[in-house]
Amino acid sequence: MGRAGDFIYKLETNIDDCTGEALGYVMERLMEAGARDVHYIPVFMKKNRPAYELNVICKEEDIEKLEDIIFRETTTIGIRRQRMERSVLKRKVQTVTTSLGEAKVKLCYMEKAVRAYPEYGSVRDLCRKHGLSFQEVYQRIAEECHGQI
Repeated sequence: MGRAGDFIYKLETNIDDCTGEALGYVMERLMEAGARDVHYIPVFMKKNRPAYELNVICKEEDIEKLEDIIFRETTTIGIRRQRMERSVLKRKVQTVTTSLGEAKVKLCYMEKAVRAYPEYGSVRDLCRKHGLSFQEVYQRIAEECHGQI
């Protein structure tokens, strides 16, 4: 199923004195610079100050530029770094034709099964084009793509 020996890195820091707008901006910058995932967790720091723990998942070769963004765009003075082993499914992105138009789906391969997940950008674009809800478009793509994978 997954490949052993596949490594990813987690960068994390606690931030207690940045605005929500600044945190949203740093998330955008990190994703644009190659972060695999970025998320915040609400935490309480010393003296019971509310804060956020920033977590960034990235490849080793992106650590330096992502840390630079964190230091430049937040008030943090230190970043923790952790190397993590992971298991991942073999996957690929494929374009399929649906009754709503073309859509990209991520195919994830398991032992005897293939799972198809419609890609967010395709779902969003087809929602806007047809005036349908996200759930409706997502389900239709998922149902109609199975004959094409």
